Amino acid sequence: MAVLQAVASEPCGLAELCSRTGLPRATAHRLAVGLEVHRLLRRGSDGRWRPGAALAELAGGAVDPLLEAATTVLPKLRDVTGESVQLYRRDGMQRLCIATAEPPSGLRDTVPVGTALPMAAGSGAKVLAAWSDPATQRAVLAEAVYGERTLMEVRRRGWAQSVAERESGVASVSAPVRDAQGNVVAAISVSGPIDRMGRRPGARWAADLLAAADALQNRL
Repeated sequence: MAVLQAVASEPCGLAELCSRTGLPRATAHRLAVGLEVHRLLRRGSDGRWRPGAALAELAGGAVDPLLEAATTVLPKLRDVTGESVQLYRRDGMQRLCIATAEPPSGLRDTVPVGTALPMAAGSGAKVLAAWSDPATQRAVLAEAVYGERTLMEVRRRGWAQSVAERESGVASVSAPVRDAQGNVVAAISVSGPIDRMGRRPGARWAADLLAAADALQNRL
C-alpha cells in the first residue's frame, strides 16, 4: 500500500520510491515490479512508475481518458484507411490491445481487445520500444527481430512499419500517442493484408496515422 500511495501522488523512479516509502532499494524494487506484473503499476517511457490500468478496473471501471478519446478517433481512421485500427499500451514486456475499430466487411487483421502480444515484432512494438526506458529497451532488443538502429529510425521519423513480422501476410504502420506532458503512452496502428497495405505501408498511411495520434493527444 505504501508503494501504491507513493506512486499515486506523483510518478516516481526507484530512488524516489525509496525516499517516499523509506523502504530498502531491493525491497522497493521487488514490490514495484510485482505490482507492475499484475498491472497495478505501469512504467512510462521515462522509466517512472505510475498507477496501472488494473486499479481503475478494480475501482469499478473508472473512465480512461485515452479509451474515451479512442471511441471517436479510431473509427475515423478506420473509415479513412478501410483497414483495421488498434490502440496498444505497453504492459511490462508485452503490448496490450486496449481498443480497436474494424472495417465492416472483407479480409481484415482482427486483434481482439485484451490481446497481449510480444514486444519482439510488429510496428506497434517498435513504437512502444522506441520510447521506453533503457532497461526495457535492452530486454526487448535481446529477443526482437529488429535492432537499435531500427528504433533510432522510428524516433527520427516518428512512426514505424512492419511487413510479415508479427503474422505472415500482414503489414502494419504505427505511431506514438502522447499525453499532455509529451510522454508516449500508447501506439496507434493500422494493419491489414500486405496485398492492400503494400510493402511500404508507411508511405501510404503514415500521414493519416500521425494526424490520428495528434487527435488523441489533443483529446487527452
